[in-house]
Amino acid sequence: MRAREIAVRPVQESDRPTVEWLTTQLWGAAEVVVHDGAFYPATLPGFIAECAGRIAGLVTFDVRPGVLEIVTINALDRFTGIGTMLIEAVRAEAKRLGCQQITLTTTNDNVDALRFYQRRGFRLAALRPGAVDRSRLRKPEIPRTGDFGIPLRDEIDLTCPV
Repeated sequence: MRAREIAVRPVQESDRPTVEWLTTQLWGAAEVVVHDGAFYPATLPGFIAECAGRIAGLVTFDVRPGVLEIVTINALDRFTGIGTMLIEAVRAEAKRLGCQQITLTTTNDNVDALRFYQRRGFRLAALRPGAVDRSRLRKPEIPRTGDFGIPLRDEIDLTCPV
């Protein structure tokens, strides 16, 4: 898959059922529980990456004054540039909306994501020890063990200027 074969477009109302289905498949439920709150990605703005008529990636986000927070981001075909294209679309949208900062939260086990985000200009901003343990009370589907057999316990915030 080449970058020129991938089109990134805004999520449209007609995409909402697909976004909900995809979120449920990738995140275990239609809601995403993070920093002691919940988001419903199917109701949020976002971008879809498509290749040959199929979804290759999805990013959803929430906007507050001055801040665009990435809620979910998934490249279905990893290491093909899709994640980078989604980050670039979010960065352009944040700039268009007048945001000064992009934030996101990942978990302590997600070492691949930490590498990915830092290589794209994000910096570590906060650690919330035990945050995933608290989220699990609300969303029991969250596994106890994450990537590489690492106990899934903490949230890590990253931030990037626009």
